Amino acid sequence: MTCEGMNIKQLEAFAAVADLGSFRRAAERLGTTQPNISTRIAALEARLGVILMERDAGSVRLTAKGTELLRKAREVLSAVEDLIAAADDGALFEGVIRLGVTEMIAHSWLHEFLQSLKQMYPNVIVELNVDMSVNLSRDLFDQSLDLVFQSGPFDLRQTSGRVELDEYAFAWVASPSLGIDAEQTTLDDLVAFPLLIQARGTLPYQHLSQHIADEGARSARIAPSTSMSAGLQMAIEGLGVACMPEAMIGDQVKSGELVRLSYGWTPEPLRFLARYHAESAAIYVKEAAALAARIARPEDG
Repeated sequence: MTCEGMNIKQLEAFAAVADLGSFRRAAERLGTTQPNISTRIAALEARLGVILMERDAGSVRLTAKGTELLRKAREVLSAVEDLIAAADDGALFEGVIRLGVTEMIAHSWLHEFLQSLKQMYPNVIVELNVDMSVNLSRDLFDQSLDLVFQSGPFDLRQTSGRVELDEYAFAWVASPSLGIDAEQTTLDDLVAFPLLIQARGTLPYQHLSQHIADEGARSARIAPSTSMSAGLQMAIEGLGVACMPEAMIGDQVKSGELVRLSYGWTPEPLRFLARYHAESAAIYVKEAAALAARIARPEDG
């Protein structure tokens, strides 16, 4: 689309630089080069007859007029997206979703989500990052990621877009080789072995540490890990008892590699949200968050 020398690519570049505070990062987001971004911004400024942003060494700041016009630019970009969406053909959308997920999502319904998203938007590429929730929050906040599926705690002031996904309960499991009474498991049975749990700083680790302190189990040895799949494998090999989300242990329990233990306490369930920046997110990012909710909670559909 053009309007006497103005075009959508220039508005996209303007919004991307404003969001990311960097010509280089805007170029990465839009799949072009930094000189191209600079050219588009310069052409837009020349056409409008205003200075939109000030460039300092290593930083970009919007001028007062740039801040005013950014809202108008977003309205135009949103209207174009609405026009494309009205055609009811997801193949018309092209772009990238930089998606961050926790390991538990990666090992549960992520595959189904990616397949469904590909059917909805075949020309949208997903760049996937699997990491701890605290790191996903940081990357979402500085807009290195467009969308995250993560567990709490959440600083909800950082994002304006969020969709409830689901809650995931925990269970205690162990290798049958450890000989633990699965029907009448006591805390003494558990603390005879290392307690495999999520990484330090996570809510499950904090809850388990507090429970151990409350019960006075001084002999307990908590073995945190940044990789739940590694902890799960350690449990299978009899290197400890594991407290894992139910969603991750079904196959191993079914195969007999692990048995559920009847100990009556577990950490509070993990609550998951899909989070994104609503004011700047592409329509397919918002639809991807809604899709994740339908897949995570199929009973609500």
